[in-house]
Amino acid sequence: MAETARPIHPLTTDEAWAFTASRASATTFFFDFDGVLSPVTDDPDASQPVPEVLGVLERLADSVARVAIVSARPVSFLRSRFETLDNVDLHGLYGLEVWHDGQVVTEPAALEFVPAMTELAEQARTGLPAEILVEYKRLSVALHYRTAPEQSRAVERWAHEQAERLGLRIQHGRMVVELKPPVDQDKGMVITESVRNAGCAWYFGDDMSDIKAFDALRAREAVDPAFFGMAVAVANPETGAEVSSAADLTLESPDAVAAFLTEGLRRF
Repeated sequence: MAETARPIHPLTTDEAWAFTASRASATTFFFDFDGVLSPVTDDPDASQPVPEVLGVLERLADSVARVAIVSARPVSFLRSRFETLDNVDLHGLYGLEVWHDGQVVTEPAALEFVPAMTELAEQARTGLPAEILVEYKRLSVALHYRTAPEQSRAVERWAHEQAERLGLRIQHGRMVVELKPPVDQDKGMVITESVRNAGCAWYFGDDMSDIKAFDALRAREAVDPAFFGMAVAVANPETGAEVSSAADLTLESPDAVAAFLTEGLRRF
């Protein structure tokens, strides 16, 4: 396919797809998991990709240079949902873990915090109200208050106290507070590193941590006039307005993401 001139923001989806199809061999698609490929659920362990996602990601991976999922979930969880997809890279825990070519690589600086996270999870289960769901991820602990929003301030106060005590970092999300190791790694850094040699990249996100990924696409465009980045937000009642304001395009749901990709793939 003949190359299409790099579109300028703001742009239409037709322009974005046309450019992407013309540079498919140099294009990467990145996706958050929760809220993008799967609906957000009260119980994080119950989250599953919407039915069309596996097939559309497989077709996408066959059409472009690379497809990757960049999530707050551990790689072990992502593998359990996408084990049939051989050509999709997985970046877990904001990039502290990476699954690529059949191997998991963990950021060495984070490993020393595994004992602290194990202890922290136990303290959270005994020290916080019973309705707070404590998600232990080995290298981080997420405190979900979706089923008890009235407890948000108490959860955040407890989390900040523990972060100060243990020298951890706080990550806010959709009805969740997460404690992480003090290691310089986030979704924006994952995208910055991953697009160094790309000619085009899309990122689909729904939460505050995804804005850093959007910013990484913009930064790459600023230093490389030939690069094109497309930031796609997925609407939601909690962080949707802030994320959408940082994006080029907003889709209504994970089902809409799958339908959007299916339609776009017809360009290839």
